[in-house]
Amino acid sequence: MMPWLMMTNGTRPRPLTSPESSTTTTRHRRTSTKDLENEEKSSSSKSMQATRRRWLSLSSSPRTAYSYIFFILLFILLIKTGIYVCNTDVSSIQLMLPKTSIVSSIFREHQEPESEEHPIPNLMDDAERRFKEKVDRQSKTLKEAVAEYQRRYQRLPPKGFDDWWEFAKENNVVMVDEYDGLMRDLEPFYQFSGEEIRRRTAQVGTLPSINIVRVRRGKARIVNLSQDFKDSELSARAQGFKNMLKKFVHKLPNVDFPINTKAEGRVVIPWEHQKYPELAPKDSDRGIQHILGGPFIADWRGDGNVWEEWRRTCEPCSIARRLFSSIRDVFAEPPQTHFSSSSHRPPDFVFANATSFSTLDFCQNPHAHYTQGHFFSDWRTIGALYPVFSPAKAKGFMDIKIPSHYYWGSTKGYTYGWDPVKGKLSEVDVHEVPWEDKIDKMFWRGATTGGGSTPPGFAAQYQRHRLVRMASKDKDSNEMKTIVYANASSDSREKYVSRGVPIGDLNSEIMDVAFVKATNLATYPGGWKALRKSHRFGDSVPLGRHWSYRYLLDVDGMGYSGRFMAFLASDSVPVKNTVYEEFFSDWIEPWVHFIPLSTSYKEIYNIYAYYSGLPPSLRNSTTSLQSTDAGNRLKRIATSGKRWKKTIGRPEDMEAYVYRLALEYARLFTNDREAMTYDIKE
Repeated sequence: MMPWLMMTNGTRPRPLTSPESSTTTTRHRRTSTKDLENEEKSSSSKSMQATRRRWLSLSSSPRTAYSYIFFILLFILLIKTGIYVCNTDVSSIQLMLPKTSIVSSIFREHQEPESEEHPIPNLMDDAERRFKEKVDRQSKTLKEAVAEYQRRYQRLPPKGFDDWWEFAKENNVVMVDEYDGLMRDLEPFYQFSGEEIRRRTAQVGTLPSINIVRVRRGKARIVNLSQDFKDSELSARAQGFKNMLKKFVHKLPNVDFPINTKAEGRVVIPWEHQKYPELAPKDSDRGIQHILGGPFIADWRGDGNVWEEWRRTCEPCSIARRLFSSIRDVFAEPPQTHFSSSSHRPPDFVFANATSFSTLDFCQNPHAHYTQGHFFSDWRTIGALYPVFSPAKAKGFMDIKIPSHYYWGSTKGYTYGWDPVKGKLSEVDVHEVPWEDKIDKMFWRGATTGGGSTPPGFAAQYQRHRLVRMASKDKDSNEMKTIVYANASSDSREKYVSRGVPIGDLNSEIMDVAFVKATNLATYPGGWKALRKSHRFGDSVPLGRHWSYRYLLDVDGMGYSGRFMAFLASDSVPVKNTVYEEFFSDWIEPWVHFIPLSTSYKEIYNIYAYYSGLPPSLRNSTTSLQSTDAGNRLKRIATSGKRWKKTIGRPEDMEAYVYRLALEYARLFTNDREAMTYDIKE
């Protein structure tokens, strides 16, 4: 036993020595102690004399003394300033991960869970209750709608609100009050006058990949103010937005809408300018180059990147802002993130209660940005508050959301029920498959798009590559996944049990995931050979092929996923991961209309295990049970998603959103905002 360890009775072990040796040792210790005390006194005396000589020399050199005093005071000031700026509760700095779990760690083999209830039914029940309450509390009359508007936003609605209400009622719009996201997008622009808004709109319209949808005298047209830049995406998004205005454009005042022609978000503002707007230039009369600090170049060209600009949107105390450099050498050791095998990871049995837009905090988990391609976009962001209308935006971006032209229009690649030969839309797609005949697998097909290459070398960690690589692991992989399933044993009290299953076995039976096209091979580490080695590739399939499967995986690409509305319209279940917020985010409910999937995808196998049970080959080797209730719940999500698309995600609902957005923006666009206000008393 070591001498510093306590005995079982709380006493220290005695040394095994004789009394004589003990006395000698004690005498020697006393002598040594005196010698040490004398040495310490001598050393202390010499140290004090040296210190006195240094201060005497300082007193003979006032300039040196003042310098010391200045730096001491400066140090104290910086300490106090840092404490003031970074007055953040440490307990609030945490990874925003989903917290719903049946256990705090992965199940041991056939061990009884701490709870007899599976978390998924509770997630579904709570979500269904929230959604029903939201629908039930929508305003029934114009008077109620005005009162609700005032309660939420502390101002009167915009002029034309009564016409918008009539439009909404005529088109059976359900969500007449849920526009909080729209108002959050526009609120920062209230700091500017109408004249300044108009000037900034004209200036941003001169930038590459920005088109202006201009409304004059009740008619809309597209204007390209950028003279020296030719965009390959010829105004498809601007044309879609213009088409959404058709039914009510004659009732709109003169106004210009700057439309982003790219899928990626564009506007990124430093935290200081968001928190203290007075620090940013308010008057743009000297031009956009003065506001941005120089000429705007469309791509980065090695001069910066999205992440370095984006992390400035975080609070000064955040981990992302405190990093000396958050972009590492491509050839350096891979970063350790909460997704990596060597760090503490959440178990496979943790389910997201919302999309990653809400649950993933890149400011406090900066290395997680390696997993998202939009941080590596080649397109330069706009670093000042300019109005830009985009189909989606990730957290931290300041774009104004509009419905995607893929959602509103009809195309063979993005629209459920569209017949390109007959040129018409059917309520049921000709390729739809009855629920009972659908293949019980997770299905995904897509290209290797998902991010740019600024800086290059990180494509392997983008969202699509990670998904396909995980699903491509075969029987040669040693990785095991812990699967929780319903127990069919009649002599056991355990309702759910678990077992380890090789990921290769799971993938071969329940995953049908593959790339169909490789893009930008030069930017992938190792090129085509490395990509092909670890990622499955398959043939391209038409949209209708998806309806043969029960589970439809939906992940982001260069931006949002344009196929989501089609997946909702089908009789299958979307399993969606996204870091984007879209126009409908206030209107839809995860676990009611789709299954949310975390950014790590780790829980995907247990999502399947709950609804469909163990893979077929394992059902005979264990006492698993395919729950009838779980199967019915899965079908319920498919039915609810389809109903949502028919009643809340229609083109008419998108038009109602754009109509209300147009009225709100028109009020910002004018000098006399009081005159552009609607009061029901009038």
